[in-house]
Amino acid sequence: MKKYLVVGAGFSGAVLANELVNNLDCQVEVIDERSHIGGNCYTERDKKTDVMVHIYGPHIFNTDRQDIWDYVNRFIEMVPFINRVKAVFNGTVYSMPVNLHTINQFFNKALSPTEAKEFLDSIADKSIDEPQNFEEQAMKFIGKDLYKAFFYGYTKKQWGCEPTELPAAILKRIPVRFNYNDNYYNNPLQGIPRNGFTEMFDKLLDHPNITVTLNRKFDSKEDVAGYDHVFFTGPLDQYFHYRYGRLSYRTVYFEKGYAEGDYQGNAVINYCNQEVPYTRVHEHKHFTPWEQHEGTVYFKEYSKETGEEDIPYYPKRLAGDKEKLHRYRSEAEALSNVSFLGRLATYRYMDMHHVIGEALDFSKAFLAAIAAGDRPPVFPNNEEK
Repeated sequence: MKKYLVVGAGFSGAVLANELVNNLDCQVEVIDERSHIGGNCYTERDKKTDVMVHIYGPHIFNTDRQDIWDYVNRFIEMVPFINRVKAVFNGTVYSMPVNLHTINQFFNKALSPTEAKEFLDSIADKSIDEPQNFEEQAMKFIGKDLYKAFFYGYTKKQWGCEPTELPAAILKRIPVRFNYNDNYYNNPLQGIPRNGFTEMFDKLLDHPNITVTLNRKFDSKEDVAGYDHVFFTGPLDQYFHYRYGRLSYRTVYFEKGYAEGDYQGNAVINYCNQEVPYTRVHEHKHFTPWEQHEGTVYFKEYSKETGEEDIPYYPKRLAGDKEKLHRYRSEAEALSNVSFLGRLATYRYMDMHHVIGEALDFSKAFLAAIAAGDRPPVFPNNEEK
């Protein structure tokens, strides 16, 4: 019987472990340095209010792939949920993402969709041909006023640098709508697990051929012997003991508060002014509108550079990072019997449905390689280098 090691009990590791034991005669050991499974998607009930809390910040599952939606619903009940984010700028609450309501409210107008398109085109910076950074992309797309109000301060707090230092591609993920649709996501399938995300990890890892060991830190110099293959879902630079330096990430931390009744009336509210130190406030009982709670728990979210003891969240992928990434990938490609997948091991920002889809696809590729007697893949085939 083959013996495999999966490092990390987040979505990548849990989905992969489940696929391996259900398709091969094997044993899988899953280890994680944290005291719980689920990675950053871990949820648990707050002891004081009984509200289901997303411990590492809000996670709203959304996808355009019916097969991924169906896969998730094999393990948990996903209740439809629409995330309607608000944003505060100069003491006024606006609707996000930028939509027709936002434009009309901000400029004190009553534009139709066609008129709004023409108006934004008239205030956009036409001198920018090919945007070279985040700021230029915004100025070309929505003009100076909307950019300064909703993106400049928030982005500077979130990323800890001037938007001119960030790639233009970051803003391409942010939609602008010329109707009154305030659904934060474009994907048609959106939801929150009725009983939290942790339930899905419990079921994925509930198999007699899977063992889970928590509070165990992996060391690539010592912990790879005795396994037919190792699947690593942690930080790529960590696997190689940071020999080329650390890849840069932003991390977040939270200030917890309690209140009676309703604190802010919405799940997520962004704070765009630079003088407000936190980026957003999330009130978690609004993620489960089917539940009733007298008290409420909320979190002010702050962003900072990732230190050695911090949990990495958002890869910065600046020029120096990409150079280090290339060197780490070259080292990884030379290894035998080790594969890397997930957002940390591939140094990409990925949503939950991307992570799950990648793990399923990677599992198929691994099983096919084993069946054919070929070398298993080192990295996912569909990932951006």
